[in-house]
Amino acid sequence: MKILVVFKKTFESAHDRCMERVESACRSAEQAQRASFTLRPRDLVVRSDFEDRDMIIVVGGDGTLTSIAHNVGSDVPVLGVNSHPIAEDPEGSVGFYLDSDAERFEEHLDRALNGDVITNVVPRLQATIVTTSGNTIRSDPALNDLFVANTQAYSPSRYRIQRADASGSITLDERHLSSGLLCSTWLGRGAWLDKAADLSCISFQASQLQTHYLVHTRDLPVERHHSDDLAWLDWTEQPTVITSDMHRGFVVSDGWDEYAFNRGAVITIGLSGPTLRLITFEKELVES
Repeated sequence: MKILVVFKKTFESAHDRCMERVESACRSAEQAQRASFTLRPRDLVVRSDFEDRDMIIVVGGDGTLTSIAHNVGSDVPVLGVNSHPIAEDPEGSVGFYLDSDAERFEEHLDRALNGDVITNVVPRLQATIVTTSGNTIRSDPALNDLFVANTQAYSPSRYRIQRADASGSITLDERHLSSGLLCSTWLGRGAWLDKAADLSCISFQASQLQTHYLVHTRDLPVERHHSDDLAWLDWTEQPTVITSDMHRGFVVSDGWDEYAFNRGAVITIGLSGPTLRLITFEKELVES
């Protein structure tokens, strides 16, 4: 088994202690010829490092995992290790996607090598940008959210937004002047969206959590802030199509990578990204 370990570089003592335990457990497993390990700091890892791997281990916080996951396809499981848990330090990470930590890593690595894990198949958002010259650009898949807006925060985001239902009937076709469009997976809603909009008006059905995503238009007029206005807030499984009327806009994946576009570009957003296989040990991320 070939395993890549990616870790954030930090001067936090808690993280350093965690890395000592991670490296020790990896050395022991390698000496027992159970697996081979390659360790890379996040700042130096390249896409080719992810090729021909049987597992990816990410050590850090949620931001480390979401950024590294952009390089991981749907066929390789990811084990997250929270190196600085908020339960131990208010300045630490929540670790929503990271089910292991320094104390339990040796046990969890043993279980992972034995296949004694829960593999959560998690949907991801992706944007496809078609430029006016006909080029197609796909964003990195987003575990949490995709943001579409003017690159200049002080300038309004101008675009046409369209959506249809499963039968092809148009449910939304408007021209907007807003502060951008924020799309989120159900699991990722806590990263940004539930701080930007009141989601209590939406009834989330268990059968929809893997197929639907949230779409929120930021800073529409106040009179439009209600649950039956699909432009303000929608919970949908259908693609959202944006036609840019901005000199320069961008799509941002999980607050990390930016993809620029100009006026006339067409951006299609949906749960079209490759799924991610996230490892947990005691319970599923989405309990049925």
